[in-house]
Amino acid sequence: MTIASHPHSSRFEISAPHRELLDQVLDKWSLDVLNELCERPMRFSELRRAIPAVSQKSLTATLRRLERNGILERVVVSTRPVVVEYRITPLGKTLRPPVDAILAWATEQLPLIEAAQDRFDDDLDARVSGFR
Repeated sequence: MTIASHPHSSRFEISAPHRELLDQVLDKWSLDVLNELCERPMRFSELRRAIPAVSQKSLTATLRRLERNGILERVVVSTRPVVVEYRITPLGKTLRPPVDAILAWATEQLPLIEAAQDRFDDDLDARVSGFR
């Protein structure tokens, strides 16, 4: 995200690389995975149990995406049998403050957002009823 060239502008532009990165690290399953891993490293099966709604395929894709972006790491622990754990990297830990800020904003603004959604839905229902 870059601020537009005018220094007093409140407009921001999100470039394609920024949009792609945000889509990859702030999607539904990524946030759930990061939430689980913030406490401790976990194995794949532990993550599956902790996030029962995620499919195996989606969890695998999410873990690979986060690993590719340097947000988490896959660590092979040499035990018998071999164990693979996923851990948040130092880079991944830097996501906590901005995510917390977005969640705090959402919590604070949720009543206004829900009221706007209700008004929109009511207006939409009225428009649809008018066409019947």
